[in-house]
Amino acid sequence: MTAGSRPGGGPGSAHEQQLTTVERAIDRAAHRLLAGAPERGIRAWLVEFLVFGAKQAWACVFGAALLAAIVAARLWYPDDAVLARNDALTIAAVLIQVVMVATRLETGRELWVIVLFHLTGTVMEIFKTDVGSWMYAGDGVLRIAGVPLFSGFMYAAVGSYMVRVYRLFDLGFTRYPRRWITAILAALIYLNFFGHHYIADFRWVLLAAVVVLWWPTVMHFRVWRRTPRMPLLVAFALVALFIWFAENIGTASGAWLYPDQADGWQLVSASKLVSWFLLMIISVVLVTWVYPPRPPVPSAAPVAAAGRSA
Repeated sequence: MTAGSRPGGGPGSAHEQQLTTVERAIDRAAHRLLAGAPERGIRAWLVEFLVFGAKQAWACVFGAALLAAIVAARLWYPDDAVLARNDALTIAAVLIQVVMVATRLETGRELWVIVLFHLTGTVMEIFKTDVGSWMYAGDGVLRIAGVPLFSGFMYAAVGSYMVRVYRLFDLGFTRYPRRWITAILAALIYLNFFGHHYIADFRWVLLAAVVVLWWPTVMHFRVWRRTPRMPLLVAFALVALFIWFAENIGTASGAWLYPDQADGWQLVSASKLVSWFLLMIISVVLVTWVYPPRPPVPSAAPVAAAGRSA
């Protein structure tokens, strides 16, 4: 759902050209729906809040569909089915991805980034399960070294969210660090996910480096008429928190388990928030090679033919 107010932000604008075919139709419907919305007062604030929520939901569509499939498989998939549960989840994940591309909910270049997320995530899954960081049920044949193939789609879901939220909120940044520096730091973070099993764990050093590097960066995100600002580190933390919530749903459904959950489910350790925060850095850096960080465009004074994603 799209709505906003930058120069040329209405139908035919440069922003609209970034949207997929389906999103452009939703964008125009949103313009018609919100045309008479008030500009001030509590109702105006409520409209902005609802548009923000609608955008976030639209950005999360792949992850939400995959999580729904995982929960549904836990609740209703028969244990004695010919097709193993994990294989059914892999097929469901593939179908979700195919639908996303076929219906133009994702662009071709976004798909390449998502595939890269899938590959890097699968490599990490194979290693982490081998060293006992977490475990999957042993059923199914669609797996690599004991890791069901649907696991890579969970990382792809993060990638899908990241690339979609970039254009849906028309993100702009002030004082964004140089991309080559962020790429080096992201590579070190990724290597540490493997290396800390054999040498010292440098996650706290890497976390400090992330804070120093992105501390000055402010994110500008278009909702509808307003463009709020937020320190980028806060945005990283919020996304990591919501991934942690989703991870609790995934483990509660039995899709995978951590060692301390083997004797009975319990909340995923809060320490995983640091892991997800660092993983966010890898995600962000990958996305910036598809959508290079750009400065925010000043808002137009009149709000009349506004048009941004909602």
